[in-house]
Amino acid sequence: MRTWSRRGAGADLRICSNLESYECQLIASMVHSTSEILSERDGSAPQDSLADLTGIRTGHTTAPRDATLGRLLPDFHRPDQEESMAAAPVAADLNGALRGLNEPLIIDAKLAAARVVLDTLPPDGGDVALTADEADEWLTALNDVRLALGAMLGLADEPERPGPDHPHAGHYDVYQWLTVVQELLVEALMGPC
Repeated sequence: MRTWSRRGAGADLRICSNLESYECQLIASMVHSTSEILSERDGSAPQDSLADLTGIRTGHTTAPRDATLGRLLPDFHRPDQEESMAAAPVAADLNGALRGLNEPLIIDAKLAAARVVLDTLPPDGGDVALTADEADEWLTALNDVRLALGAMLGLADEPERPGPDHPHAGHYDVYQWLTVVQELLVEALMGPC
């Protein structure tokens, strides 16, 4: 992959790069996988008769048990915040209510970002020219893929490179590569200082 660059200005601004075929296939595969687990979560949400009457979709009220989904759809309230809250059970109920109302919208936004990547990604490699809005969606989707990979690899805040014989060594390399792609995209989107 070449670095991202800015071309044009105003409404004609494009964030451009050139991707090899294998890079496009890798990104597409990872974005598809992330989209599938988000779609499964969305499709497994309990049906709510009040939602049928009001048209307001509701989602799960409990956090995902899967570590990858937990990383993509974290709680609104974390246990380490309980000390500052007077009634922890109320906080848990509030977290469930917030999740139920917001999770469908969050999933929709993540799936929309994934669709933008898949729609703008040349399947056989080649030039990519994104509007600023499309570049923002790429950042969202790449971040989701990195979060999913990080959860799968059990990476903490300061990930350590596994040894070359480790079964996830290749996945770690993909994680690092996506980090660079994302960082270069941010720099191009921000423009010259």
